[in-house]
Amino acid sequence: MLPRTAHTPGKGTDVKNRRVFLKLSGEALAGEKHFGFCEGIVRDVAKQVKRALGCAYPDTGAPDPVSVEAAQAPCDLASGTGGGFPGPGVARVELGVVIGGGNFWRGRTGQEIDRCKADQIGMLATVMNAVYVSEIFRGEGLDTEIFTPFPCGSITEVFSKDGANRAFSGGKVVFFAGGTGHPFFSTDTTIVLRALEMEAESILLAKSIDGVYDKDPKTDPTAKRYGTISMAEVIEKRLGVVDLTAAVMCMENGMPMAVFDLNEPEGIARALAGDINGTIVTA
Repeated sequence: MLPRTAHTPGKGTDVKNRRVFLKLSGEALAGEKHFGFCEGIVRDVAKQVKRALGCAYPDTGAPDPVSVEAAQAPCDLASGTGGGFPGPGVARVELGVVIGGGNFWRGRTGQEIDRCKADQIGMLATVMNAVYVSEIFRGEGLDTEIFTPFPCGSITEVFSKDGANRAFSGGKVVFFAGGTGHPFFSTDTTIVLRALEMEAESILLAKSIDGVYDKDPKTDPTAKRYGTISMAEVIEKRLGVVDLTAAVMCMENGMPMAVFDLNEPEGIARALAGDINGTIVTA
Protein backbone atom coordinates (compact mmCIF):
# COMPACT_ATOMS: atom_id res chain seq x y z
CA MET A 1 0.00 0.00 0.00
CA LEU A 2 2.43 2.69 1.24
CA PRO A 3 6.20 2.13 1.54
CA ARG A 4 6.68 1.15 5.16
CA THR A 5 7.54 -2.21 6.73
CA ALA A 6 4.51 -4.23 7.85
CA HIS A 7 4.13 -5.31 11.48
CA THR A 8 5.27 -8.83 12.36
CA PRO A 9 2.65 -10.35 14.68
CA GLY A 10 4.65 -12.75 16.79
CA LYS A 11 7.15 -15.55 17.10
CA GLY A 12 6.69 -18.84 15.31
CA THR A 13 5.08 -17.38 12.16
CA ASP A 14 6.36 -15.83 8.95
CA VAL A 15 3.07 -14.12 8.22
CA LYS A 16 3.20 -10.34 8.50
CA ASN A 17 -0.03 -8.56 9.38
CA ARG A 18 -0.64 -5.12 7.97
CA ARG A 19 -1.14 -2.67 10.83
CA VAL A 20 -2.81 0.53 9.70
CA PHE A 21 -4.09 3.53 11.65
CA LEU A 22 -7.25 5.36 10.59
CA LYS A 23 -8.09 8.93 11.61
CA LEU A 24 -11.77 9.82 11.47
CA SER A 25 -12.82 13.46 11.49
CA GLY A 26 -15.30 14.22 14.25
CA GLU A 27 -16.97 16.87 12.10
CA ALA A 28 -17.32 14.44 9.20
CA LEU A 29 -19.01 11.88 11.48
CA ALA A 30 -21.57 14.54 12.44
CA GLY A 31 -22.72 14.88 8.84
CA GLU A 32 -24.96 17.79 7.91
CA LYS A 33 -25.89 18.37 11.56
CA HIS A 34 -22.31 19.55 12.26
CA PHE A 35 -22.74 18.42 15.87
CA GLY A 36 -22.97 15.04 17.57
CA PHE A 37 -23.26 11.96 15.37
CA CYS A 38 -24.93 10.93 12.16
CA GLU A 39 -25.61 7.26 12.88
CA GLY A 40 -25.94 6.46 9.19
CA ILE A 41 -22.42 7.71 8.47
CA VAL A 42 -20.92 5.90 11.46
CA ARG A 43 -22.68 2.65 10.64
CA ASP A 44 -21.52 2.85 7.03
CA VAL A 45 -17.94 3.30 8.29
CA ALA A 46 -18.36 0.21 10.47
CA LYS A 47 -19.69 -1.86 7.55
CA GLN A 48 -16.78 -0.79 5.36
CA VAL A 49 -14.25 -1.62 8.07
CA LYS A 50 -15.82 -5.03 8.56
CA ARG A 51 -15.55 -5.78 4.83
CA ALA A 52 -11.97 -4.50 4.68
CA LEU A 53 -10.87 -6.58 7.66
CA GLY A 54 -12.32 -9.59 5.89
CA CYS A 55 -9.73 -9.29 3.10
CA ALA A 56 -6.87 -11.75 2.88
CA TYR A 57 -3.43 -10.49 1.93
CA PRO A 58 -0.48 -12.62 0.79
CA ASP A 59 2.79 -12.15 2.67
CA THR A 60 4.20 -9.84 0.01
CA GLY A 61 3.14 -6.49 1.40
CA ALA A 62 0.80 -6.01 -1.56
CA PRO A 63 -2.97 -6.11 -1.02
CA ASP A 64 -4.94 -8.86 -2.70
CA PRO A 65 -8.50 -8.39 -1.43
CA VAL A 66 -11.16 -10.98 -1.93
CA SER A 67 -13.98 -10.28 -4.34
CA VAL A 68 -16.75 -7.87 -3.37
CA GLU A 69 -19.24 -10.75 -3.54
CA ALA A 70 -17.16 -12.84 -1.13
CA ALA A 71 -16.52 -9.91 1.20
CA GLN A 72 -20.24 -9.18 1.45
CA ALA A 73 -21.14 -12.81 2.15
CA PRO A 74 -22.31 -13.67 5.70
CA CYS A 75 -19.35 -13.89 8.08
CA ASP A 76 -18.71 -16.41 10.80
CA LEU A 77 -16.46 -14.37 13.06
CA ALA A 78 -15.80 -17.30 15.38
CA SER A 79 -14.43 -19.62 12.72
CA GLY A 80 -13.10 -16.97 10.37
CA THR A 81 -15.08 -18.33 7.45
CA GLY A 82 -17.38 -16.50 5.09
CA GLY A 83 -17.09 -12.86 4.15
CA GLY A 84 -13.56 -13.44 2.93
CA PHE A 85 -12.11 -13.67 6.44
CA PRO A 86 -8.49 -14.84 6.26
CA GLY A 87 -7.72 -18.27 7.57
CA PRO A 88 -4.62 -19.59 9.34
CA GLY A 89 -1.32 -18.50 7.79
CA VAL A 90 -2.86 -15.57 5.92
CA ALA A 91 -2.03 -11.97 6.76
CA ARG A 92 -4.82 -9.69 7.90
CA VAL A 93 -5.28 -5.99 8.55
CA GLU A 94 -4.86 -4.80 12.13
CA LEU A 95 -6.68 -1.50 12.52
CA GLY A 96 -6.07 1.28 15.02
CA VAL A 97 -8.53 4.19 15.10
CA VAL A 98 -8.23 7.77 16.36
CA ILE A 99 -11.24 10.09 16.21
CA GLY A 100 -11.20 13.87 16.41
CA GLY A 101 -13.47 15.70 18.82
CA GLY A 102 -14.58 18.60 16.64
CA ASN A 103 -18.19 17.42 16.49
CA PHE A 104 -18.41 18.40 20.18
CA TRP A 105 -15.49 20.61 21.14
CA ARG A 106 -12.08 21.86 20.12
CA GLY A 107 -9.51 23.32 22.46
CA ARG A 108 -9.72 26.62 20.63
CA THR A 109 -13.51 26.64 21.16
CA GLY A 110 -13.16 27.69 24.79
CA GLN A 111 -11.08 30.84 24.40
CA GLU A 112 -12.67 32.32 27.49
CA ILE A 113 -11.28 29.61 29.76
CA ASP A 114 -7.80 28.32 30.55
CA ARG A 115 -6.23 26.63 27.50
CA CYS A 116 -5.27 23.52 29.45
CA LYS A 117 -8.86 23.05 30.67
CA ALA A 118 -10.23 23.66 27.18
CA ASP A 119 -7.91 21.00 25.78
CA GLN A 120 -8.95 18.57 28.52
CA ILE A 121 -12.58 19.03 27.50
CA GLY A 122 -11.49 18.22 23.94
CA MET A 123 -9.80 15.05 25.17
CA LEU A 124 -13.05 13.94 26.80
CA ALA A 125 -14.90 14.69 23.57
CA THR A 126 -12.66 12.18 21.77
CA VAL A 127 -13.43 9.60 24.48
CA MET A 128 -17.17 10.07 23.92
CA ASN A 129 -16.64 9.65 20.19
CA ALA A 130 -14.61 6.48 20.65
CA VAL A 131 -17.22 4.93 22.95
CA TYR A 132 -20.03 5.67 20.50
CA VAL A 133 -18.21 4.56 17.36
CA SER A 134 -16.86 1.47 19.13
CA GLU A 135 -20.40 0.42 20.05
CA ILE A 136 -21.60 0.88 16.47
CA PHE A 137 -18.67 -1.28 15.33
CA ARG A 138 -19.67 -3.94 17.86
CA GLY A 139 -23.22 -3.83 16.57
CA GLU A 140 -21.84 -4.75 13.15
CA GLY A 141 -20.02 -7.78 14.58
CA LEU A 142 -16.55 -6.30 15.14
CA ASP A 143 -14.67 -6.75 18.42
CA THR A 144 -13.19 -3.54 19.82
CA GLU A 145 -11.16 -2.12 22.68
CA ILE A 146 -10.58 1.50 23.73
CA PHE A 147 -7.37 2.80 25.24
CA THR A 148 -6.89 6.21 26.87
CA PRO A 149 -3.77 7.80 28.39
CA PHE A 150 -5.64 8.37 31.66
CA PRO A 151 -8.07 6.23 33.71
CA CYS A 152 -11.76 6.42 32.78
CA GLY A 153 -13.10 3.98 35.33
CA SER A 154 -14.36 0.82 33.65
CA ILE A 155 -15.10 2.58 30.36
CA THR A 156 -11.62 2.27 28.81
CA GLU A 157 -8.24 0.66 29.41
CA VAL A 158 -5.19 2.77 30.26
CA PHE A 159 -2.87 2.75 27.26
CA SER A 160 0.22 0.59 27.18
CA LYS A 161 1.98 -0.80 24.14
CA ASP A 162 1.76 -4.34 25.50
CA GLY A 163 -1.98 -4.02 26.15
CA ALA A 164 -2.65 -2.59 22.69
CA ASN A 165 -0.57 -5.34 21.07
CA ARG A 166 -2.62 -7.97 22.88
CA ALA A 167 -5.81 -6.34 21.59
CA PHE A 168 -4.46 -6.32 18.02
CA SER A 169 -3.39 -9.96 18.35
CA GLY A 170 -6.93 -10.79 19.48
CA GLY A 171 -8.33 -9.44 16.23
CA LYS A 172 -9.83 -6.31 17.79
CA VAL A 173 -10.25 -2.89 16.24
CA VAL A 174 -8.28 -0.75 18.69
CA PHE A 175 -9.41 2.79 19.48
CA PHE A 176 -6.96 5.32 20.90
CA ALA A 177 -8.92 8.11 22.61
CA GLY A 178 -8.16 10.96 24.98
CA GLY A 179 -5.39 12.45 22.85
CA THR A 180 -1.91 12.23 24.30
CA GLY A 181 -3.29 13.06 27.74
CA HIS A 182 -1.60 16.46 27.65
CA PRO A 183 -2.77 19.89 26.48
CA PHE A 184 -1.37 21.63 23.40
CA PHE A 185 -1.30 18.38 21.39
CA SER A 186 -3.93 17.68 18.74
CA THR A 187 -5.46 14.40 17.64
CA ASP A 188 -3.23 14.71 14.55
CA THR A 189 -0.23 14.42 16.85
CA THR A 190 -1.98 11.64 18.77
CA ILE A 191 -2.42 9.40 15.75
CA VAL A 192 1.16 9.90 14.57
CA LEU A 193 2.51 9.23 18.07
CA ARG A 194 0.43 6.08 18.56
CA ALA A 195 1.10 4.83 15.02
CA LEU A 196 4.84 5.16 15.61
CA GLU A 197 4.64 3.57 19.05
CA MET A 198 2.62 0.66 17.70
CA GLU A 199 4.86 0.24 14.62
CA ALA A 200 2.07 0.84 12.13
CA GLU A 201 2.61 0.63 8.38
CA SER A 202 0.82 3.86 7.50
CA ILE A 203 -1.83 6.39 8.50
CA LEU A 204 -5.10 6.97 6.66
CA LEU A 205 -6.87 10.30 7.14
CA ALA A 206 -10.61 10.14 6.38
CA LYS A 207 -11.68 13.75 6.13
CA SER A 208 -14.53 15.88 4.82
CA ILE A 209 -12.29 16.77 1.85
CA ASP A 210 -10.97 14.39 -0.82
CA GLY A 211 -7.25 15.06 -0.57
CA VAL A 212 -4.56 17.72 -0.24
CA TYR A 213 -4.94 20.90 -2.31
CA ASP A 214 -2.57 23.74 -3.15
CA LYS A 215 -5.27 26.21 -2.06
CA ASP A 216 -8.50 26.00 -0.08
CA PRO A 217 -11.00 24.44 -2.55
CA LYS A 218 -13.90 25.83 -0.54
CA THR A 219 -12.88 29.41 -1.32
CA ASP A 220 -10.76 29.10 -4.47
CA PRO A 221 -12.21 27.31 -7.52
CA THR A 222 -8.72 27.13 -9.10
CA ALA A 223 -7.42 24.89 -6.30
CA LYS A 224 -5.69 21.74 -7.57
CA ARG A 225 -5.45 18.43 -5.76
CA TYR A 226 -2.12 16.70 -5.35
CA GLY A 227 -1.94 13.02 -6.29
CA THR A 228 1.30 12.55 -4.36
CA ILE A 229 3.27 15.01 -2.28
CA SER A 230 6.10 14.71 0.21
CA MET A 231 5.68 15.67 3.85
CA ALA A 232 8.60 18.07 3.42
CA GLU A 233 6.58 19.94 0.76
CA VAL A 234 3.50 19.92 3.00
CA ILE A 235 5.55 21.56 5.74
CA GLU A 236 7.30 24.02 3.43
CA LYS A 237 4.05 25.12 1.77
CA ARG A 238 2.08 25.09 5.03
CA LEU A 239 -0.69 23.06 3.40
CA GLY A 240 -2.23 22.10 6.73
CA VAL A 241 -2.78 18.38 6.10
CA VAL A 242 -2.01 17.83 9.77
CA ASP A 243 -0.59 20.22 12.33
CA LEU A 244 3.11 21.05 12.18
CA THR A 245 4.10 18.87 15.14
CA ALA A 246 2.48 15.81 13.56
CA ALA A 247 3.93 16.58 10.12
CA VAL A 248 7.48 16.85 11.44
CA MET A 249 7.08 13.59 13.40
CA CYS A 250 5.96 11.82 10.21
CA MET A 251 8.84 13.23 8.19
CA GLU A 252 11.51 12.45 10.77
CA ASN A 253 10.25 8.90 11.41
CA GLY A 254 9.33 7.84 7.87
CA MET A 255 5.56 7.51 8.45
CA PRO A 256 3.57 7.78 5.18
CA MET A 257 0.01 9.07 5.10
CA ALA A 258 -2.97 9.08 2.76
CA VAL A 259 -5.80 11.63 2.71
CA PHE A 260 -9.21 10.81 1.23
CA ASP A 261 -12.90 11.69 1.52
CA LEU A 262 -14.78 9.94 4.32
CA ASN A 263 -18.03 10.29 2.37
CA GLU A 264 -16.79 8.67 -0.83
CA PRO A 265 -18.68 5.40 -1.41
CA GLU A 266 -16.54 2.51 -0.11
CA GLY A 267 -13.70 5.01 0.44
CA ILE A 268 -12.52 3.48 3.72
CA ALA A 269 -12.76 -0.10 2.48
CA ARG A 270 -10.80 0.79 -0.63
CA ALA A 271 -8.20 2.77 1.31
CA LEU A 272 -7.61 -0.14 3.66
CA ALA A 273 -7.10 -2.31 0.58
CA GLY A 274 -4.52 0.14 -0.75
CA ASP A 275 -6.73 1.89 -3.32
CA ILE A 276 -6.37 5.59 -2.46
CA ASN A 277 -8.65 8.06 -4.27
CA GLY A 278 -7.09 11.14 -2.77
CA THR A 279 -3.56 12.21 -1.93
CA ILE A 280 -0.64 10.07 -0.81
CA VAL A 281 1.78 11.98 1.41
CA THR A 282 5.20 10.35 1.37
CA ALA A 283 7.54 10.64 4.34
